[in-house]
Amino acid sequence: MRPVAQPHTAASSVPDDPLPELQLELPPFPSRLITVRTGPSRPHGGTPPSAATGNDAEKLEAPMISPQLTPQESAVAQQQTNQSLRIAEKNLESARGKNLNAAQSDLISKIRGFIKDAREAARITDWSRARSLAKKAQVLSEELAGSL
Repeated sequence: MRPVAQPHTAASSVPDDPLPELQLELPPFPSRLITVRTGPSRPHGGTPPSAATGNDAEKLEAPMISPQLTPQESAVAQQQTNQSLRIAEKNLESARGKNLNAAQSDLISKIRGFIKDAREAARITDWSRARSLAKKAQVLSEELAGSL
């Protein structure tokens, strides 16, 4: 694009304007558009080698990475999990029957989800994960209790 100055006529009754009127001169629009990809290209090829080997039992079971706790650490984690779950449930109970705003209702939903997941982790004796999830439920429930 280039600005093009308009020719000025001498017979004008308006005094000279220090800024001349400009018109834009646009280049011609290309007749053929080029498409641009916005994402990465798809990979070529078949199944990955890891999926092509092994038996069916290995394929169905997802690997689980969790820290190995000593029996003493497991007992402590179990106690902490149970304590956090008790606190979270007590705080949830204090909200029962009250008029809640949208943020408080969302918190309750998240707390219940963490409690459910913590109980599931405890059921399979993954105490490290259960403790972490129960602690999240506790912290959110304390935030909820403070907002009531």
